[in-house]
Amino acid sequence: MAEILERIYTIPLKRETNKVAYYKRAKKAVKAIKVFLAKHMKVENRDIKKIKLSDNINQAIWSRSIKNPPQKITVKAIKDKEGIVKTEFVGLPKKFKSEEAKIKKLMEKKERKAKEAKEKVKKKGTEKIAKDKLEENKEKVEQKEKPEEKKPEKKVKKV
Repeated sequence: MAEILERIYTIPLKRETNKVAYYKRAKKAVKAIKVFLAKHMKVENRDIKKIKLSDNINQAIWSRSIKNPPQKITVKAIKDKEGIVKTEFVGLPKKFKSEEAKIKKLMEKKERKAKEAKEKVKKKGTEKIAKDKLEENKEKVEQKEKPEEKKPEKKVKKV
């Protein structure tokens, strides 16, 4: 992937999110980011379909639920030869340090899980992993069945 443009932007969201109802604000914030980047990264026809937001940006916006997205967000935008703009999360304003820390912990956790998965694939063949998963599933099914075993029926005397 050859880069044409690479820039860091602090995108103001407050003006855009205040235009809509409370229950639509996070959705509007996502659209506002895409429109802002389409304008500033000079995307053809300002097509927001060519802008790809990372999961971390989405988490940052939705971290405080749909009604209260952050007022500003800092992103790193990279435009490639095909005109597609990919974005990465850089940070939130100083007010949201605790939320930013949570988001960064989630990012690190995802990276660790991805590395562990790659190491497992290298150590074991894909067939062995599939067999292990089947065995785990069988064990889970057996554990679920044990509590549901039928109790001995009481004998009823006929008179």
